[in-house]
Amino acid sequence: MRKLAIGAVVSGALALTGLAAPTALADSPDLAFGAITVNNGKSIVVGTDARVTVPVTYSFTRPSDLVIDYKNNFLGVILYRGSLTETANALETSSNAPTCTTTATTQTTVTESCGTTLTVDPREQLHSAADATTWKAAAVYVRSYVDMDDSDDHVSFESGVDAWGNLGTAKVQRKAGLGTNATPEPAVKGTTLTVKGKLTRADWAKGTFTGYQDQKVTLQFKAKGATAYTDVKTVTSGTGGALSTTVKASQDGSYRYKFAGTSTTAAKTSAADYVDVT
Repeated sequence: MRKLAIGAVVSGALALTGLAAPTALADSPDLAFGAITVNNGKSIVVGTDARVTVPVTYSFTRPSDLVIDYKNNFLGVILYRGSLTETANALETSSNAPTCTTTATTQTTVTESCGTTLTVDPREQLHSAADATTWKAAAVYVRSYVDMDDSDDHVSFESGVDAWGNLGTAKVQRKAGLGTNATPEPAVKGTTLTVKGKLTRADWAKGTFTGYQDQKVTLQFKAKGATAYTDVKTVTSGTGGALSTTVKASQDGSYRYKFAGTSTTAAKTSAADYVDVT
């Protein structure tokens, strides 16, 4: 049963709501939810190939006589864009049962605190720049009944889906790429160094990293023996994300570019390029 994709099930089921009167199902469970926290409140930064797995925590209260066995029924979390009835895209938590701890009980209810994971595969789940945004979190309850005994020439399959939206948010950002190369090396003291680089970011539609133009990037320098970098100047990325500026070679040390990030693209600091000044 749990091989079904929760995101696909809820999207498909909600798409059919226009065929029925807008009333709750008689057997909708009496569930209440606390806030859902994804990736400890941090952005989910995704490139073009590697899957990214992040923690998800939530709490809920159920009737004490409702057993969620993750065989015939399932309670999970999805992130979605759009509305519950018209999801533009959806990401679902792990198909494995979450780890839950009972935190409170009454004569009729049980409250649990749960943890699970959510994995984002950019090749399968992220399709366009529109996916780099703030997603909403929903709790989804799925139940089913399957009778595959056809000895009486009859089989049946029944399923139901309930979703509770706006229980939290999570930001999905494009992963950035950034490089630094200072020349010539070694350099003569007092001569001009050219420091080049390139700022790129994940393009999920193309499945590759592409240049990020017109962005402010800071060139930093750390002298030999120093413990911290200092800002040198701000450079704006050009065509294809190209970066280039010049500085005077004054002492041995390392140069690097640092990008603060935007709402859609994560921050990035390049590897350092050490220059020996003679």
